[in-house]
Amino acid sequence: MKVVATYLLALLGGNNKPSADHIKTILAFVGADADDDKIDLLLSQVKGKDITEVIASGREKLASVPSSGGGAAVAVAASDGGGATKTLLLESKKEEKVVEAEVSDDDMGFGLFD
Repeated sequence: MKVVATYLLALLGGNNKPSADHIKTILAFVGADADDDKIDLLLSQVKGKDITEVIASGREKLASVPSSGGGAAVAVAASDGGGATKTLLLESKKEEKVVEAEVSDDDMGFGLFD
């Protein structure tokens, strides 16, 4: 991720085609290690492409990724044959009920309009 961020920083700084040396220089300036393989992979993936199109394509792909909290537990549990899915869902429902039971509107014996 730091290689991608460095590449984008170089673009924002006015360098239209950052090279591996540019990326390494920026990373060295901030004291980060440069991984040659990751830099080469990034440069090969973005070679000849407009960065705004690459970002737009990435946003479209991320739009289809579920981002709710419950989906991750189901996706993990589905890989074990589905038996644990019911257990996880039941446990999460129990936890929700417990949380609801713990929340109280204790008004210390008097109401707002008493």
